Amino acid sequence: MDGFGVSLAFWVLAAITLVAAGGVMVSRNLLHAVLFLILTFVGVAGFFVLLSADFIAMAQVIIYVGAIAVLVLFAVLLTPRASRDNGETRWALPGMLLAVCLAAICLFVIHDTAWKTRDGVPQGLSASDLGTALLTTWVVPFEIASVLLTAALVGAIMLTRSPEEEAEDALA
Repeated sequence: MDGFGVSLAFWVLAAITLVAAGGVMVSRNLLHAVLFLILTFVGVAGFFVLLSADFIAMAQVIIYVGAIAVLVLFAVLLTPRASRDNGETRWALPGMLLAVCLAAICLFVIHDTAWKTRDGVPQGLSASDLGTALLTTWVVPFEIASVLLTAALVGAIMLTRSPEEEAEDALA
């Protein structure tokens, strides 16, 4: 995939994704941070589309945008209003310094590594092979993960219920 359109799409997606990720970090309102996180996930899915990994792009949208981000959004909306704003912290400056140091180390490693490349089409699993593996070899871990996520969602809802709602359910 070469050409001006692909390069333009990459740079637009990179700008949107980085601005949205920055919005997650600097947002003082948790609701706005979650909305920026959803935009970041969609940007990452766009990168997968540019890499011709359509299945992974759809999995990114379905799993992260459709499940994880919505779960976090519900968790934010179900918690009391008082704990929804991010306050100032004395750890902001050390955290930024640590992030800059880690970014510098990562950039150094990326630049210094001799990356091996392959000619031709890479061989790998197809979506059909992945589906077969999930429903035969990995069916038990797949089902355990789904039960655990459902239990976590029900537990989060039960923890946020007020005493008035508990009393109403006891009467009904």
